[in-house]
Amino acid sequence: MLETQQAVPSPATAPRSDSWRIVAAAMFACGWGGNQFTPLLLMYRRLGGYSALSVDAFLGAYVVGLVPGLLLAGPVSDRRGRRPVLVAGAVASAVASLVLCFGGQSAWAIYAGRLIIGVAVGTAMSVGSSWVKELSTGADSGLAARRAALCQTAGFALGAGVAGALAQWGPWPMVTPYVVHLLLAAAIPVLLLRVPETRPPLPHATGSVRDLLAALASDLRVPAPARRRFRLVILPMAPWVFGAAGLAYAVMPQLVGFRVGHWGLAYATGLTVLTLGVGVAVQPVAKRLHGEEGATRTGRAPVAAMTVMLLGAALCAANALLLSPWLAAAAAIALGAGYGIAMVSGLQEIQRMAGADDLAGLTGVYYTLAYSGFLLPTVLASLAAWLSYPVMLTVVAVVALVCLGLVVTGVRVTATAVPARR
Repeated sequence: MLETQQAVPSPATAPRSDSWRIVAAAMFACGWGGNQFTPLLLMYRRLGGYSALSVDAFLGAYVVGLVPGLLLAGPVSDRRGRRPVLVAGAVASAVASLVLCFGGQSAWAIYAGRLIIGVAVGTAMSVGSSWVKELSTGADSGLAARRAALCQTAGFALGAGVAGALAQWGPWPMVTPYVVHLLLAAAIPVLLLRVPETRPPLPHATGSVRDLLAALASDLRVPAPARRRFRLVILPMAPWVFGAAGLAYAVMPQLVGFRVGHWGLAYATGLTVLTLGVGVAVQPVAKRLHGEEGATRTGRAPVAAMTVMLLGAALCAANALLLSPWLAAAAAIALGAGYGIAMVSGLQEIQRMAGADDLAGLTGVYYTLAYSGFLLPTVLASLAAWLSYPVMLTVVAVVALVCLGLVVTGVRVTATAVPARR
């Protein structure tokens, strides 16, 4: 056995009803730091003199840090405690902005800053979502999932909006955005020390690296009773969470940028805020669509999410021919709605599938699948030498239709609750 068979020890202090707010603030601050770079890509090309390839590599460095943060931070926090892991993530978020603030003229500093912020965001998403659920005493899982998704998405939206506005109109555009986030994030690690621990460290029967890795891998494994629903609902839906975001505020601004002239940076920022703002606004709807804890679920939320995703993808395909900034905004609204519903309903699905011992690990798996969709703009750009955007985006819409069909089939599968494992 990898671990001593025993009950989970109770936290020394019962959590206050509002303790989750501090954890949510940490998720907000890390989300702010993670997405503030997105509207600044054009600035780095114009003012920094970086090539399109270099800018894409900056984004890649973020993903390199994000994936281990998502997959490892959650299982480690299941065994070592939520507080120390999330405190480390919050510190990393502030350090990343410090590096980007003073090293913005150096490509290596940007790579380092993006790598560090990726780790911070991955940690906040996997550990923070689980901790918010555990601290939301007396709340059903739908409300806990909505709280986590709402704060993370609000951070993504406001971070991009403030950074883009400062880069467009503020002084020292390669410095000021990061200073704002640094001031915001500086107090978060200290505040987290006041939050009650919900997962005290566990004793291990053996301390070998091999056993530890095996234990971490077990936390990333989908419980057997939920695997069919995971394959038919989560796998087709999750990549569209950030795939929708990529279409809305990475692909569309490139296609219609020539129509807005020197306002390109402000327009790209506006689409980012619009997409994520709609995502925040519709998240309360996802909880009601999904149904109450323990009820027979119709799966209305995943189906609704993929239906709206299909509408947004179809609008993007049409706009590849029309090249209208207004139609791009309409597509961003549809994709933002799909993003918000899919984010919350996916978290609810995971929280119902997971036991207490693997909640953070499976949350990290879900977010990793969700972030895989963020590669969509890069894939489309790579294929642009051989295929036109109208053709590629039409294919994307067809893929969305296929995923909708899979989700409609998958929601008929009832995933029973999985007991905690030790």
